Amino acid sequence: MAAAASVRCLRVRCRVSLPLTNRQAAPPGGARSGRFYSGSAALPKGEGADVTGIEVVIPKRKTWDKVAVLQALASTVNRDTTAAPYAYQDDPYLIPTSSVESRSFLLAKKSGENAAKFIINLHPKYFQKDIAEPHIPCLMPEGFEPQIEDISEAALKERIKLRKVKASVDMFDQLLQAGTTVSLETTNSLLDLLCYYGDQEPPADYHFQQSEKSEELEEASDENTEKSKKKAGQQLGATWRAKNNAERIFALMPEKNAHSYCTMIRGMVKHRAPVQALNLYTELLNNRLHADVHTFNSLIEATAMMNEKFEEKWNNMLELLKQMAVQKVKPNLQTFNTILKCLRRFYAFGKLPALQTLREMKALGIEPSLATYHYIIQLFYQHESPSKGSSLVIYDIMNELMGKKFSPQDPDDDMFFQSAMRVCSSLKDLELAYQVHGLLNTGDNWKFIGPSQRRNFYYSKFFNLLCLMEQIDVTLKWYKDLIPSVFFPHSQALIDLLRALDVSNRLEVIPQIWKDSKEYGHTFRSDLKEEILMLMARDRHPPELQEAFADCAADIKSTYESPDARQTAPDWPASSLNCVAVLFLRAGRTQEAWKMLGLFRKHNKIPRNELLNEFMDSAKASSSPAQAIEIVKLASAFSLPVCEGLAQRVVTDFAISQEQKEALGHLTALASDSDSDSSSDSDSDISEGK
Repeated sequence: MAAAASVRCLRVRCRVSLPLTNRQAAPPGGARSGRFYSGSAALPKGEGADVTGIEVVIPKRKTWDKVAVLQALASTVNRDTTAAPYAYQDDPYLIPTSSVESRSFLLAKKSGENAAKFIINLHPKYFQKDIAEPHIPCLMPEGFEPQIEDISEAALKERIKLRKVKASVDMFDQLLQAGTTVSLETTNSLLDLLCYYGDQEPPADYHFQQSEKSEELEEASDENTEKSKKKAGQQLGATWRAKNNAERIFALMPEKNAHSYCTMIRGMVKHRAPVQALNLYTELLNNRLHADVHTFNSLIEATAMMNEKFEEKWNNMLELLKQMAVQKVKPNLQTFNTILKCLRRFYAFGKLPALQTLREMKALGIEPSLATYHYIIQLFYQHESPSKGSSLVIYDIMNELMGKKFSPQDPDDDMFFQSAMRVCSSLKDLELAYQVHGLLNTGDNWKFIGPSQRRNFYYSKFFNLLCLMEQIDVTLKWYKDLIPSVFFPHSQALIDLLRALDVSNRLEVIPQIWKDSKEYGHTFRSDLKEEILMLMARDRHPPELQEAFADCAADIKSTYESPDARQTAPDWPASSLNCVAVLFLRAGRTQEAWKMLGLFRKHNKIPRNELLNEFMDSAKASSSPAQAIEIVKLASAFSLPVCEGLAQRVVTDFAISQEQKEALGHLTALASDSDSDSSSDSDSDISEGK
């Protein structure tokens, strides 16, 4: 008792010594619900005030999330704009520098995880030590081997729990042969297993494969080609086989309830057997049973698979909705999302039903998810140039979504931002793109950006709009902020940036863009190199900038001469040869420029007239008639019309000997003869054609 009293006394002293703010004393004579302590001499007292006690309000206990501390720490750290995304941070040598390498990195990482899980599950006895605190179940080996050996319903339940399809069916057959009656609940669990996996043994990486294949089916449905749909449907998984184990066990059941029918219907729809599913639903109604909301969602999907006209499919969907009302089954978000997902393939016919479906959702108080708006966008913006009426739908959607925070509700929620940014790009509306990007950065909405391919698509479209319509300083700021910390640019994104620099007359940034393009794996992209060389060589610039351009041109020249196996253009393009030679001349690097003339002969490329004139100016500046005659020889070798003009310039601008004059005359004569021969050949061809 003495110890307890001392503890209470200590608590009182500690509490009184704390500074008390925003606390009021209870009114005299009033009831006091809290604890009261005598006033301290250190507390200020006004004249006439009678403070007899101080009320201490104990706050309610707050329950914190397990990761609240980590979330608080994470909120203090911003994204490093100079580093690669967190998913790619590994050994510095392994960090990817391009979109192709990033995909290979993620696939290799996932492959390593699957290999580790395989080894752990294959030899679980070596991985029993649990060092994680708190316990993390997914890091421990899973038990895949059944422990019950005798023939019993418990053994059947164990095999169903372990997802052993063939073993479960064998155990069920052995129980029936032994005369043992299997309960309805256990039989329904076996039907769940068979219908989910299509009566086939699931592979170890089933869920990972399903996510990859569902994306392929989604892309195939968007392309709307029968061949791609059929191929993707075959890759998605097992199709429903007639008289399989699920149908056999279902027929053997002495008693069937609504769960039995619903499981069979959903399995048939999942494995592409809509006709059988609709027939079984009719049987369910004949037995005076009711389907649940998930079964109705599958039936709606089954009606869209039927080979009927769009209007008939829509009427069948409405009939199912009426039956839901009769059976008092309340639709959920997935019901309306399934309808909208099916309406995407109805083209123009599906626009009005889609808007009606959205209004019905709001009337029932069901909040649409991001996937809902994704389906509507896909329906109204199926073409790159949408109609006038369709182009307004995206603005209504964004006005409704601005400032909202979303949580995962549909598997397709992560496809909304990709669809929205695609529409912004087709409409060329930068302000709308900023709204979409602002919604992405609201709360935790950034989690819905999707996998790496969709993220790259989103940011590529966004950056393309910035290059087209934003001021160059703002565009460069976005360039530094997004690349490479968010995505790795394709070569087309860098070409768009180069064109934006050209429009804004900021060509001095080009050498840095070329340096970045090499870092991001675009060293051998011919279209990118030709764009860079063309912009640098088009006009004359101050000497300092010309020197920087010449260094950049020399670096590009080395990529054409590199024996790297990845080189996609083994030959020099004529435009690149001309540009590199011009840049060397303008920077005063005449020796390197004259070496470029030999490459024209080597690769059989024709130099431009402007380039030959600039070489002639360089020869005149150095007072070198020998170089001037070499230019005439090159023009004569390709039978260029400018040969005669160049020869006249040599005669007028240089002091040459008689022998050199005769050589020039011979060159011009050869060039004129070849011109006349080519013109006569063309005339004869015309006459023969007549």
